[in-house]
Amino acid sequence: MRTKQVNLLISFVAVTLFSFSCFCISKLTQTYNQLISCRSHVLEFRENMLHLKNKTEHNRQELLRALNQMKYEITLKENVSRSLDEKMVTPRENETESNRFEALKFFLPHLRKVSRIYPDVIISKGKTNVTFALGISTVNRGTQSYLKQTLNSIITRMTPAEEKDSVVIVSVADSNEDYLKSVVDMITKRFKRQVKSGSLEVISVPAFLYPDSLHGQQPTEVSEFKSWQRKQVLDFCILMLYAQSKAIYYLQLEDDIIAKRMYFTKMTDFLHNITSNNWFYIQFSVLGFIGKLFRTEDLPGFVQFFLMFYKDKPIDWLLETLFQAKMCDPAENFRQCTTRLKEVLIQHKPSLFQHVGIHSSFPGKEQYFKDIHY
Repeated sequence: MRTKQVNLLISFVAVTLFSFSCFCISKLTQTYNQLISCRSHVLEFRENMLHLKNKTEHNRQELLRALNQMKYEITLKENVSRSLDEKMVTPRENETESNRFEALKFFLPHLRKVSRIYPDVIISKGKTNVTFALGISTVNRGTQSYLKQTLNSIITRMTPAEEKDSVVIVSVADSNEDYLKSVVDMITKRFKRQVKSGSLEVISVPAFLYPDSLHGQQPTEVSEFKSWQRKQVLDFCILMLYAQSKAIYYLQLEDDIIAKRMYFTKMTDFLHNITSNNWFYIQFSVLGFIGKLFRTEDLPGFVQFFLMFYKDKPIDWLLETLFQAKMCDPAENFRQCTTRLKEVLIQHKPSLFQHVGIHSSFPGKEQYFKDIHY
């Protein structure tokens, strides 16, 4: 009987211990699962905090960039607006600069009441006493622009020494202020070094320099093609007058061309190897008014002739007419004159510049002509 009671007691204790063990294991398992879940929450919270930190840093960087961009645009707008409103021109004490533009009053009567005639100088370090000034006149072509490609070709294909001995002048001949700002923005971003060194300048032609019939506006109908041509002649004349005091030679370019590699070196070598100094102008492209090189001391004479007949012919035709008038003897017949013109016309072959623009600055006009000698 006693043995039976002992066995029952042992069984009870065993069951109790087993139940307690199961209970403890269950609790431990539950606690472990809670710890695992808690750890997962902690890791998830940590990841969320890291993500939030990264997002905050990203947002901070974005805000800084936006703030810097706003500061830049405000500064740019103030500088351009100031130059347009206050007419940042060459100092008044340098009367020689202004006097060159006085010739415009004779041919453009509406300017006779204007006290001072000079383009708005937007970007300039006043660089002078160089060998070459390269002039580019540009206008808004709507959705298409070739100016950046042109400048990239012209500037990057100069050696440092050539860049130092030259100045590229971009003349914005457009009354659209947004276009002027876009040109200034592109140049100050893409060509910072050249702007800083003074090798790249930007000027703007004020609307008051044009007669009321032109007034700096781009025509919208083909019937106004003649008006567009007249304005273009004036655009080139103003650019030539501005560039005259900058260099010994002036090279006329357009805003939709590309240059050959080493064009500057080839141009300089060709110029130095010309035996006669009695040349009229030199062609580095046969197209239009592209790639024509002049002595700056001769520019006033060219400009006066262009202004005299700016209403009658495009500027490249005027150049040809002046060339014939200068080089042909009245006693010669046309055939003799043409033969002699071919002999004295100095042309570099191959051409150093190629026309690439398809969309003309005249609205709706497309042009596909190419220099076959390029």
